[in-house]
Amino acid sequence: MSAEVKTASAKDQNRVVDAIVLAFVQDPVARWAFPDPHEYVTSFREFVPAFGGKAFDHETAHYADEFSGAALWLPPGVDPDEDALIRIIQRAVGSDRIETLFGIFEGMAKYHPTEPLWYLPLIGVDPTHQRRGIGSALLRHSLERVDREQGLAYLESSNPENISLYERHGFEVIGEIQVGDAPVLTPMIRRSR
Repeated sequence: MSAEVKTASAKDQNRVVDAIVLAFVQDPVARWAFPDPHEYVTSFREFVPAFGGKAFDHETAHYADEFSGAALWLPPGVDPDEDALIRIIQRAVGSDRIETLFGIFEGMAKYHPTEPLWYLPLIGVDPTHQRRGIGSALLRHSLERVDREQGLAYLESSNPENISLYERHGFEVIGEIQVGDAPVLTPMIRRSR
């Protein structure tokens, strides 16, 4: 049985953000940036809407099965809130990591295609609900629209364990972002089918 995917409204934002924060609790890049548990919970909860929150304005924020998983897609022409991201990083990330983290964002900009695209900054499933097809259902839901519109989809995988999931949905690895002692970030692209 496939997970039921719904479009999130503004009233769902806190629950969607909480689902993503929970999903990233063991993410290599997120936990490298915010290794302290309290700092992770408070600051990553601010980071999520800055990075992908504009999805709520465009009806491209989705959740599955009572918020067991969520995805924030940014449609063509919509970018993360860069000013908010910089403020969060400068306030919350340790001084020993800030320069490296900004280097990661520079690497992300290098791989980010310049043509119009659907960007998936954040997708995640509650660890207690993983391996049940929820991530696949969330991907399928949005990729059907991307394909109908003959669009391009792009993401950066912050966890090597997720690369095979993205590949099953047509994404291809286009490089590797490795800065300092931070974990690898893997940019991936998918042309419409």
